[in-house]
Amino acid sequence: MLGTMIYGPRDIRCEEVPEPKILKPTDAVIRLAASCICGSDLWPYRGLNDVDWPKPMGHEYCGIVEEVGSAVTSVRPGQFVVGSFCISDNTCPHCRFGFQSSCAQREFMVGAQAPFARVPLADGTLVATSEIPADDLVPSLLATSDVLGTGWYAADAARVQRGSTVVVVGDGAVGLMGVLAAKQMEAGRIIAMSRHKTRQELALEFGATDIVTERGEAGAARIKALTNNIGADSVLECVGTKESMAQAIQCARPGSMIGYVGVPHGVEFDGQALFFSQVGMLGGPAPVRRFLPYLIDLVLERKINPGKVFDLTLPLSDVAEGYRAMDERRAIKTMLRV
Repeated sequence: MLGTMIYGPRDIRCEEVPEPKILKPTDAVIRLAASCICGSDLWPYRGLNDVDWPKPMGHEYCGIVEEVGSAVTSVRPGQFVVGSFCISDNTCPHCRFGFQSSCAQREFMVGAQAPFARVPLADGTLVATSEIPADDLVPSLLATSDVLGTGWYAADAARVQRGSTVVVVGDGAVGLMGVLAAKQMEAGRIIAMSRHKTRQELALEFGATDIVTERGEAGAARIKALTNNIGADSVLECVGTKESMAQAIQCARPGSMIGYVGVPHGVEFDGQALFFSQVGMLGGPAPVRRFLPYLIDLVLERKINPGKVFDLTLPLSDVAEGYRAMDERRAIKTMLRV
């Protein structure tokens, strides 16, 4: 079958790879309905994460179960399933506390930019729908696998509440999903920090009430001006750079929470400044499995449409163009038809 491999910076290839097989009794093999490129895939693509040897790409997935191992009991062949990018048993103490992304048996999904994928720990990772969903729901169900679940976790970690003021730092797919999540959590004001017209428009459609284009000190000043010189109750940090984290802290009021889900690159903290900011922080890899059943139901009931974040759809064979389009900000998020 064809699959996506990365060989080095900006060296993405769609080439013949072995079809996945059941390796452990707890595995499942699924036939993907669609796959996609994640913003975090751009870190190795840009050379900011080392690639020491050719690696399979892709960690967002949904589709039909083809085969299960002998120990799998919660899903069966023929079911439509969605899984998290973090593999978990969903039974260890960390999982029971809702942090499946820190599971004692945690693995990270790989190889999902392909027609078929092996999912370890299938019982703890996959969530089946009651019936095969309509084709037009596939993009939104695919989004729940990572990008929506991650944006949702940012809002949850930032303790977004009804009527609260929320700032979202980052207008990529995760930031836009954070806007959607804050809207669903009934935030009173949602301020999206964005400089790109198409992303601003989607942020407004997802529920943003204000757009701030400034950055750094000017951005923080604009947030203060919009909040009676107080700052935000909740801040969603959805980028992972030193600048975006500093922006998040500058926009937060004392006693607020920052939910940070951008994979950190070069992030450092001034301990004294953080101490006197009196801002709380919670983040890390999103425990998507915690939220999956609820998010899937929202999609199936057509209460949300996170699939709109996919503004470019390509066949798997054109995956390299999908990476280029996202790298050059010609696309927010690329869906791959497999």
